[in-house]
Amino acid sequence: MTDPAAVTDPSVIERVEQALSVCRPYLQADGGDVELVGVGNDGVVEVRFLGTCVTCPMSRLTLRAGLERVILEKAPGVRRVEERR
Repeated sequence: MTDPAAVTDPSVIERVEQALSVCRPYLQADGGDVELVGVGNDGVVEVRFLGTCVTCPMSRLTLRAGLERVILEKAPGVRRVEERR
């Protein structure tokens, strides 16, 4: 995220990365993955799907019911998670 309002607090970024590492094995088991694009000061996390997740019709559900749920639980202050293509 190249937004000047991007979060630079390492603890927030670290918590989001930890949350993603919880989800990552499930995505990788199906040939996919996810990477953190950035965290904005507005509490919006941007992620990018990789591998088979890019074309998977269930990726929207994975984003909301999987990634977002875990990130919101592990990283207080995050409001939502969005996909960046």
